[in-house]
Amino acid sequence: QVQLAESGGGLVQAGGSLRLSCAASGLTFSMYTMGWFRQAPGKEREFVAAIIWGGGRTSYADSVKGRFTISRDNAKNTVFLQMNSLKPEDTAVYICAGDRFGGNLSVARVYDYWGQGTQVTVSS
Repeated sequence: QVQLAESGGGLVQAGGSLRLSCAASGLTFSMYTMGWFRQAPGKEREFVAAIIWGGGRTSYADSVKGRFTISRDNAKNTVFLQMNSLKPEDTAVYICAGDRFGGNLSVARVYDYWGQGTQVTVSS
C-alpha cells in the first residue's frame, strides 16, 4: 500500500531551521508531484509548497516564500522541506502529500495520498 512517512519535526526557537523529510513507498515516486501542507489548531489545512515530478518547477505559499525550500531525490523516493528563519506562526503539523494526475496543486483535494504529519513547534 502507499505510505508517506514524514520525519524531522521538532521544537526550535524563532529564527532557527528544520529540515523535514517525507519518504514514499508503494508508488512510482518519480511520477508524482509532491507537496507539503500544514495545519495549526483551529485552522484549516493550508498549502506550503509543491514540486513537480521532474523537480524543475516549484511553488510556494506567499507566507513561506524566501524562507522555505522544497526539493526531492527520486532515487531515494524522498521529498524534503528545508525551513529557515522560522517564525512562531509556522507552528503546525506538517503533512506530506502526493499527486499523480495534476491540477491546482495549492488545493488539498487535488492530492491522492497523504502522510500522517510531523509536528513543528517554533517558540518565540
